[in-house]
Amino acid sequence: MLQQLLGRRLEQLQIRQLGSELAAGVVLGEVALERFSPQVLGEISGLRLAVGAAPAGRAVPDRGLQRQTLLLRQQICRRLSHCPRLLPSPSGAAGPRGVWVELASPLEAVWLFAPMPSRRGWPPDPGLSSLALAAGGLGAVLLFLTLEVQRPLAQLEQALAEVGLEQRPAALPGRGARSVRQITARFNAMLERLERASRERTTMLAGIAHDLRAPLTRLRLRLDLAATAGGLEPAERRRGQADLHALERITNQFLLFAGAEQAEPAVLVPLQELVAEVAAMVGPEPPLLELAPLQRWVRPTALARALANLIENAGVHGAPPLRLVLRADEADPAAFVIEVWDRGGGIPAAAWATALEPFQRLDSARGGEGHCGLGLAIAERIARQHGGGLRRLEGAGGFGVALECRSLEPPGATGLVPGGEPPTTPRPVTPGHSPAPPRSQS
Repeated sequence: MLQQLLGRRLEQLQIRQLGSELAAGVVLGEVALERFSPQVLGEISGLRLAVGAAPAGRAVPDRGLQRQTLLLRQQICRRLSHCPRLLPSPSGAAGPRGVWVELASPLEAVWLFAPMPSRRGWPPDPGLSSLALAAGGLGAVLLFLTLEVQRPLAQLEQALAEVGLEQRPAALPGRGARSVRQITARFNAMLERLERASRERTTMLAGIAHDLRAPLTRLRLRLDLAATAGGLEPAERRRGQADLHALERITNQFLLFAGAEQAEPAVLVPLQELVAEVAAMVGPEPPLLELAPLQRWVRPTALARALANLIENAGVHGAPPLRLVLRADEADPAAFVIEVWDRGGGIPAAAWATALEPFQRLDSARGGEGHCGLGLAIAERIARQHGGGLRRLEGAGGFGVALECRSLEPPGATGLVPGGEPPTTPRPVTPGHSPAPPRSQS
């Protein structure tokens, strides 16, 4: 097929060149016929001329010669003021393969013969065959690289980009070249190991938390019985209840961190109402609110849990007054930012990455208040589920943490319109239908 294409292209170039030369010959021949006879002109110029009505003979030309004659006529007519008549002449007893062109003669019809190159068909031309073979081999190699190497590697690259997110990619099918299949098999094995480690971690954390609840309940019961019998002072009882409350809070944080990967459907929520409700339920004092009216598709329970953790951290480690800011992202209409400000010293920039890691606390004692270093980790994971993250803020208002999120896709939708709104806005869900978690679950 490549040989046919190359041959046809070469044939078109030859016909174009032949048309230019033949047009010049027609002009010169017509000028010379005004002074010389056709016989004398043929002897002088060496051109093959014929006098008569139809010198092409009786043989029927093939389709290829007819097509070449038509193309040659188009080339000649473009270069001359008049369009002469052309007759195809197949090879045979009458002469070689070519075409007769009629010249404008004052006395009788004079025809000029022009040999026509044969079609680049069979037998194949060695040069064209070599060029077609080289082009075909190169095309086959490129096609192999595209289908067997490039496309599987592109799928592998996309799957690798999804590793580390909350939803891990599915196992890739083994296709492509041998080395690509080996890499894909190792990638699938890595996914299986990660999934197994995640299940083991979740099972371990959930098991520890559940196993601690029974002895905590028994300790609380014994503490109440001892206080009733008069064996405990009120101050000692309050300290014991505070310790039990801290243990219960740590247990709840373990359960929340173990179940943070559970999927929650996205709901269209008025964010200003959700933030106001969480601020009213969490913290000893209501913070200052600067809330812009926004509606976005979010996971309301998870987002309320992340915001509650940030408010509690600001209340415990910061200084009042607290301030909450809800605003839309200027660069991305579907994104939004929730800022939690306090008047405390905040977290140093060098320790910010450590503070976001699970089970990491910035104080060396690691005791008191029932904190185990999961508050920011849970909030940061929920922010990643919403396509964002946590960002450290500093300003004249003190220290702040920005919860950056992006509107999720509605269930069953393929995309979002700008601003995060769906194509047809459904009935919003009020935060009361997705209550924020109490303080003990933050």
